[in-house]
Amino acid sequence: MRLPTEAPRAPVTADDLEQAVRHAVATLRQAPAAAWESKAGTLEWDCWETVEHLSDDLFAYAAQLGPAAPPLTGDVPFVWESRRPGGPANAIHADRAAGPDGLLQVLEASGALLVAMVRTKPPQVRAHHVFGASDPEGFAAMGLVETLVHTHDLAEGLGLDWTPPADVCARVLARLFPDAPHTTAPWPTLLWSTGRAELPDHPRLTKWRWYGAPR
Repeated sequence: MRLPTEAPRAPVTADDLEQAVRHAVATLRQAPAAAWESKAGTLEWDCWETVEHLSDDLFAYAAQLGPAAPPLTGDVPFVWESRRPGGPANAIHADRAAGPDGLLQVLEASGALLVAMVRTKPPQVRAHHVFGASDPEGFAAMGLVETLVHTHDLAEGLGLDWTPPADVCARVLARLFPDAPHTTAPWPTLLWSTGRAELPDHPRLTKWRWYGAPR
């Protein structure tokens, strides 16, 4: 007798990431110039620093996949440093003289680097991440989490509306958060999974992580 099997999981793609970064940049361009010094949601960073951090995440994930033999035991050794006590430690910093337009161009460029790596690296490639070695699809999913939830943080600080597509959120949850609730809407569930919201019968998380191992 044939046993039932799970429905195939729809993969996270480079197109998903490219569209999310484009949507995030378009949303953030609506912010008034004076708002960028506001705190980003519940983070301790201001909105400018948070975009730098997001850009740095996308750049760092691309860098991990970049070498001919990607590192499996640590990060590619760029220098990450904070510009102030308590600020994010980044390799990527935007020139403040370029203003918000320049800052968002840095975000676009960093996102494009990761999109290109995900599109061109073979699926059998593995690279180090602190939560375990992952494949190009996994790094695309990680880049999406960073983009979606940090744009949520930024939207709160900048007074903007931000609701990403449910289907993209669902694919990210299936790839990185297999234990997340399956009966709640994907976007609130992704916020819950990253410690940013409560769900019915599920208190807000104080600790969380994703699972990037290839599946």
